[in-house]
Amino acid sequence: MTDFNRRHLLAGAAAAAAAAVTGLRPSMINAAVPQAGMQAPGFYRYKVGSYECTSINDGARTFPMPGKFVANLSKDEALAAGAAAYMPKGMVTVPFNPQLVNTGSKLVLIDTGNGIANFEASKGAVGRTLQNLQAAGVEAKNIDVVLLSHLHPDHTNGIRLADGALAFPNAEIMVPGKDWEFWTSEDNAAKAESNPMMKNYFANVKKTFAGLESKVTKYEWGKEVAPGITSIATPGHTPGHTSFAVASGDAKVLIQSDVTNIPEFFLRNPDWHVMFDNDAALAQETRHKFYDMAAAEKATVIGFHFTFPSVGHVEKDGAKYRLIPSAWNPTI
Repeated sequence: MTDFNRRHLLAGAAAAAAAAVTGLRPSMINAAVPQAGMQAPGFYRYKVGSYECTSINDGARTFPMPGKFVANLSKDEALAAGAAAYMPKGMVTVPFNPQLVNTGSKLVLIDTGNGIANFEASKGAVGRTLQNLQAAGVEAKNIDVVLLSHLHPDHTNGIRLADGALAFPNAEIMVPGKDWEFWTSEDNAAKAESNPMMKNYFANVKKTFAGLESKVTKYEWGKEVAPGITSIATPGHTPGHTSFAVASGDAKVLIQSDVTNIPEFFLRNPDWHVMFDNDAALAQETRHKFYDMAAAEKATVIGFHFTFPSVGHVEKDGAKYRLIPSAWNPTI
């Protein structure tokens, strides 16, 4: 019987390395293949009744963990959680995944990602939504509705191209009315002057939606905002933060937007407060309500900050929850 212990594996790796240095080829390698240096396009299709949905990967950002990434936890405890999730040492990785819903009559893009202007700035780490839509066979001009869950930059900046033109020129842009009211308030912006992150958020909304004010449709909670898509009140992350139920026939999925940031931290530990939450206590309450509902319904849950393709189920685990990613399905 072959012994696959660590010593033998390391010895094999050393032999391969030595062969590379000396120019000798290990006998099991038949041909040299150039390294690609890039990932494949990121899109994943799944069905909801008669609707075809597509998870579109906008990329993932890895950055040094801020001291208060988890606002109500010490940085050491947060770093330990990151290590337990096998994140790079001292770092945190946050993915971004807009969702496309093809109802048969409408193409609805839920959230737009970080925007193409951030693609070059991040060396391709984020801002990949347009190229991945194209890889999935979808032209930006054919998007009928851009449906925004809230007005944070990683959800809205994809509305614009690098030159400021509209990325989805024929789409109706829909925003939660409560979020629009909050982020376009000059009084609220003035109150945020001392908070650099919030100050940036207000400035970003002003820049992103400049000239679009009359073209934006404000929607309410508890309404069908597009065919088969109902808005769900999930405030806390922002005042008007919204999730969605996508239903067709007897099938339904819950698109949770940012009810939780990365699930390894904030779904597993729903009482932890991510630094991006506007009202952390309300966001915590919302997480429990939403995940209690999702677990009771055994609903499929789609998370904007879940690891791509961002599809799974949530189970209760005492006072906590755990995410069960759905198996990759090669057919639709």
